[in-house]
Amino acid sequence: MTISRAAHRAILTHAAQTPDIEVCGLLLGSGNAIERADPAANVAADPAESFEIDPQALFSNIRAEREGGMALIGAYHSHPSGASRPSERDHAMALDVGRLWLIVAKGEMTAWRAEKPGHLIPVELSLASGGGQRQ
Repeated sequence: MTISRAAHRAILTHAAQTPDIEVCGLLLGSGNAIERADPAANVAADPAESFEIDPQALFSNIRAEREGGMALIGAYHSHPSGASRPSERDHAMALDVGRLWLIVAKGEMTAWRAEKPGHLIPVELSLASGGGQRQ
């Protein structure tokens, strides 16, 4: 899996801006390429301990995809006081098989894919060689 430099930078910046809560957003791209990261509001009851992507952001991206925009291929979130590996809650939330998850903690980013409902497996993540992104 590759990630554009712009998406990589956007995710790390988003996590650094609010280090005390779990930030989250959507991953857009195609195939094995993350081309863009769209930050979303965390609407969880306790954003310091969990994340829930704002449904409006999710629906807007699904609508844009249906109208010919980039595909929604996954989501990202941060672990402010943990490691960049999935928590038990993350595994439980991973219900969409094939969906990509990026987790950021302490400036480190790791990638995971839902292999089956409730089970995330590691995915190799590398920076794309180009710096551009599609709009």
